[in-house]
Amino acid sequence: MTWNDLFGRVPVSPTQTVKWGPGATDVADLWLPKGDGPHPVVVMVHGGCWQKEIADRTIMNWAAEDLRAQGLAVWNIEYRGVDEAGGGYPGTFLDVAHAADALRDQAMVYSLDLKRVAAFGHSAGGHLAMWLAARPRLPQASPMRMDNPLKLVGVVNSGGLADLAESKDVTDRSCLADIYDKLVGPISSSRARVLSDTSPAEMLPLGVRQISVNGHEDRIAPPVLGESLARRARAAGDDAEARVVMNTGHVELVSPGAKAWDVEVAALREILGAK
Repeated sequence: MTWNDLFGRVPVSPTQTVKWGPGATDVADLWLPKGDGPHPVVVMVHGGCWQKEIADRTIMNWAAEDLRAQGLAVWNIEYRGVDEAGGGYPGTFLDVAHAADALRDQAMVYSLDLKRVAAFGHSAGGHLAMWLAARPRLPQASPMRMDNPLKLVGVVNSGGLADLAESKDVTDRSCLADIYDKLVGPISSSRARVLSDTSPAEMLPLGVRQISVNGHEDRIAPPVLGESLARRARAAGDDAEARVVMNTGHVELVSPGAKAWDVEVAALREILGAK
């Protein structure tokens, strides 16, 4: 599949767009299923190589709509890319953290179950979704460390680039290597390892269920990334696995109707305990 195959679908719209902060990207779309709730929630993080000129949250609209139709609420967040003012380190990470935590303010209004919240991220969003799960393990000196981050019960890492060191040499250069320094930030006297607070693979164990899903033919995020991350996570004591879908590239992972998407929906239901 190509991106044009996905973008050519009939447009769909969220239940509500919520402006949770003063910044231009301090916004999230809520996709609310039918019924009284409380609804399990998927915090959705779009990809696009951490660059807004490539993608924003609307790339996930069809995926979010399908989850809503299947009874899962979706909190589809936005954030500054490295190509926007204030994006990169630490702004991109802070945006994602604050956007996830802003879900709490919607829980009572929309009957959302904060005890059943999972993250789903595609591509660069897989990195950021895994990072959300890693937040409790951020170093004390990190500017992204916060008290009482939103608690997740698990993560689906969809064709994700969650191990920045390994992904840098595997994915397209324009996707990560060219913007790597801006994403991970500078070395300093108090921060000798720039991956210590930016790469989830360096913050294991995360203490939550992790399922990486990769397309066998994916050239952006080949299966080796999900498989090696799962091995590292299990070695650290986490409950983690990788699922590889044959005859699948990168786009199928967020395309309802594709086999890979069915695999990911099943993974989310498993993590959330949703029937």
